Amino acid sequence: MKTGIKIVAIGGGTGLSVLLRGLKKYPLDITALVTVADDGGSSGKIRSDMNIPSPGDIRNVISALSDVEPDLEKMFQYRFDIGEVRGHPVGNLMLAALADIHGDFSTAVKIMSRIFKVKGTVLPTTNDIATLNAIMKDKTIVRGESSITKYGGKIDRVYISPKSVKTTPCVLKAIQEADYIVMGPGSLYTSIIPNLVIEQVSNEILKSKARKIYVSNIMTQHGETDSYTVSDHIKAINKHIGENIFNLVIANSKEIDPEILKIYKNSNQEEVKLDKEEIEKLDIEIIDDDIVEIENNNVRHNNEKVANLIYGYIMENQESIVYRGN
Repeated sequence: MKTGIKIVAIGGGTGLSVLLRGLKKYPLDITALVTVADDGGSSGKIRSDMNIPSPGDIRNVISALSDVEPDLEKMFQYRFDIGEVRGHPVGNLMLAALADIHGDFSTAVKIMSRIFKVKGTVLPTTNDIATLNAIMKDKTIVRGESSITKYGGKIDRVYISPKSVKTTPCVLKAIQEADYIVMGPGSLYTSIIPNLVIEQVSNEILKSKARKIYVSNIMTQHGETDSYTVSDHIKAINKHIGENIFNLVIANSKEIDPEILKIYKNSNQEEVKLDKEEIEKLDIEIIDDDIVEIENNNVRHNNEKVANLIYGYIMENQESIVYRGN
């Protein structure tokens, strides 16, 4: 839906998809900027075999923003479990086919978005083959997104290679025209920050006058954000982008059932603590609310509640928006 209020959502994986399923119900002009650095599973194999950016996160975002019959969306996300196509979702194969037909991954995403009647715009942050690398606290360099969390150490920073990786004019235009930029939830170092370490993207975000919102994770991720508080997540983003960019953080305030926390502890995960004093030192407004839903003992963001909080914040600040038109 095209309106005067333009929102850019940045991330990847399931986190961005959860956010977008909620936001698409509001009268907002949404553009999703999605990481394509995944080198594991189906995405990694397609990327290696066909020399195209990884399609998996793009597929999830297209599905989240789609407005088609449930059976069509279900088919798009269906993952084969037999034969030569074992492990491949139908959507990944469709994106790969379109990229092969048209010779361009961004064109494939644009066509697929049209087929699935996407409410908004989905853009890969690069059309290049990008590899995510991490410099660990122990100075070890770990190459490849799928290897970073497996390493199990503490991450100092991540970067993209080769250095020649560029974004696209459409991505830069979306950031330039944004009234609001939202990051999170999702894997901090392997879904959100990979978009920001493309220099053109971070430079454009720094220049942008858009209000910037971070939706905090609820639980830590082993091998990536062990023991991280909410402010630790924000500081990691600030470190990679060069300065504090956020106006608002949305975080969970609901107490989680101790029995569920025990289950997560067995996987070396814990609740992300909301450290308000540290966040206030960064001059960031805090909205803390019950944004959790529990499904089969899994802690998830309630996409409707998160989207409602974001839209409420937008409406409160509407008078200060400079409409840039469509």
